[in-house]
Order: sequence, then structure tokens, then C-alpha cells
Amino acid sequence: MTATLPESHAAGWTAQEQDSRARILERGYRHYTGPRRGVGGSMRSVFKHTVRACLGLHRPARAKVFPILTIVLAYVPTLVYIGVTVIGNRLQQDGLPGRAMAQHFVPTYATLYLSVVLAVVLFAAFVAPEVLCPDRRNGMLGLYLSSPLRRSTYLVAKGLAVLALVSIVTIGPPLLLLLGYSTQGFGPDGVAQWFEYLGRILWAGLTVSVMYTIVSLAISSVTSRKAAASAAFLAMIIGLPSLISFLVLNANLNDYYRLLDLFTLPYEAVMRVFNTYSPFEVIGQGEIPAGYVWLACGGWVLVSLGVIANRYRRVQVTR
Repeated sequence: MTATLPESHAAGWTAQEQDSRARILERGYRHYTGPRRGVGGSMRSVFKHTVRACLGLHRPARAKVFPILTIVLAYVPTLVYIGVTVIGNRLQQDGLPGRAMAQHFVPTYATLYLSVVLAVVLFAAFVAPEVLCPDRRNGMLGLYLSSPLRRSTYLVAKGLAVLALVSIVTIGPPLLLLLGYSTQGFGPDGVAQWFEYLGRILWAGLTVSVMYTIVSLAISSVTSRKAAASAAFLAMIIGLPSLISFLVLNANLNDYYRLLDLFTLPYEAVMRVFNTYSPFEVIGQGEIPAGYVWLACGGWVLVSLGVIANRYRRVQVTR
């Protein structure tokens, strides 16, 4: 610490003379005297910082473009469908069969997910690599682990942040659709059915969010390069299902190999939540029992968690 000279003594000295007369009065660090919030406080801090970083808050404008465009892409179809119901009601008031026409255009809560699948995949491919890869690449992981955080609590905080962000595009659009349908008379009948659909929306949205979050985090734990992790996730979500569908349809593989299809499997689970048709059945393939669908979802999550735990147990951290 450098002493500060009184103005009365230093007024007539030059800057060089003042620097030459400076003295070190004390060395060392002062102890932190603020509140200590422990592991929980550290996890909340990591969660908030991760969410802000992924959304581009307090960063240049170019960092905000992709996440904002992806979120908008997820909500535009829902806003269009709600607009169709509003127009249908107005046409109905003018004596035209507006509501009947609107019913042919607006989707159910389950099929809405097929309208936002691109936004969900793109957002999941962007968020997890942005969360994990830079910390290992620039040494921030060691700084995080010098706090009360351990590897497990660090990963939990990061994972919850990714899950919350992905849920914006998996739960938000159908929830908005539920509110829009309810206000326009297209929604569930009665309070009990309304809360039933609310529960199904939360269940379905969390199913898709958890699967894509954990798989994306697992891929991001293997490499420290964001571009490589995003490309690998897109290849697994889009490329692998195309190969599996080709082999099942043309090489007479067992239908249950379709459970490796990460593009369709989460939405197969969504359809089971809403007790509607199967995406596999729509494309001309047989229906797979619901129990196998949920086992496959759980299997992907467990395998991905195993990859994450193994990678972070072995990674060397310099503090």
C-alpha cells in the first residue's frame, strides 16, 4: 500500500519528487469482511452469471443477436396461431364461420412443439457450449473451484442455468398458447381441465428441456471449442436420426433402433404426455410402447450424465 502525502507537503514538489518520496507502509491482503453465503450463494452467483452471459446481457450487441433471434423464432408461430383465433372470433361476430375455419389452422398443444423444434435445437446447440467450453479454455474453471464450489456443485449450477434457458423455448410457447386459447374461447373447458393442461405443458416442456440440456452438456464436456461442440450436437440431433431412419426403413433393422433418434424421441414422449398420435407412426412406422419411450429418454439422460461426470472427474484444474 502506498502512502498518500498531505497536500501541504506535496504542493511544491514535482511528480518525480513525489514518486521518489513514496513509501510502502503495509503489505499483504485484507480479510474479506462481507457476508459469507457458502455453497448456495456461490451456486446462485454462477447461475445468474451464466444466464446473463448466454443472453448477451452486459455484452456487445452482436452477442445478443443469436439468442434473441432464436427466442423470437420460437414464439412467432404461437403468436400467429393466437392471431388466427382472434380473427376467427371477429369473423364469427360478423356472421361468418370464423371459429370453424380457425380450428383447421390452429394446432393442438402437442403439435405446437413440431412448429418450434428448429428453435429448440438451435438454442440448445448454442447455450451449453457457451456455458462449459470457455471455462476450461480460459482457465475460469480453476477460479470457480477456488470458491466454495466443487466440481459437482459447479456442474449443477451450470446445468440449471442451461435448463432454465432452454425451457424458455420449450415451455414458454405452449404456455402462451394456453393463455391465448383460454382468452379466445379455444382453451380447455373448466378450471380443472385448464390446470390439467398446464401440468401436461410443464411435463412435456421439461422432458424436452432435460434431454437436450443433458445431451448438449455431455458433448460440451468433451471439447473446449464452442464451434466443435455445437456442430457435434447438431450432427447427433439431425445427422444420426437420418441414418437410423434409413437403416430401419431400408436395412430391415428392428424398429426399436428408432429410440436412438434424438430428434424425434423427445417429441414422441411429448405426444405420450398429451395422449395423442406417435410421430413414428405418422411417418409410416409402427408404434413403440410408451414404457420403452420413457426408458429410452431416461437412458439417454443417464449416459450423458455419466459422460459429464467422467470428463470432469478427470480434467486437470490449475487454481
